[in-house]
Amino acid sequence: MELIFQDGLIPVVVQDAETREVLMVAWADKAAVSLTLETGYAHYYSRSRRKIWKKGEESGHLQHVIQIRTDCDADTLLYLVSQSGAACHMGYRSCFYRSLDGTILFDRMIDPKTVYI
Repeated sequence: MELIFQDGLIPVVVQDAETREVLMVAWADKAAVSLTLETGYAHYYSRSRRKIWKKGEESGHLQHVIQIRTDCDADTLLYLVSQSGAACHMGYRSCFYRSLDGTILFDRMIDPKTVYI
């Protein structure tokens, strides 16, 4: 299947393979998708750092990819993963840890200052 990349990137929704909880949303370029397929671990493209990164390369909180799906338009990916530790760089299991009014919905798993120095 031919994926559709906009400006070289494709959005990736990341979901826990077991619980189906949405953990995060990220971007990938063709090289990051290829690395994910080759290694079995999630790789993304950082728009701010302008480089590919492996999820968990600093924190150790890896995402083992169980399955990759695409939507009907082939312009968005869904990674079903087995998440090791916190998916969010703020120390929460999911990046979706607060409501729109700012209420924190879950306990923080780790202090990000101990991981991202």
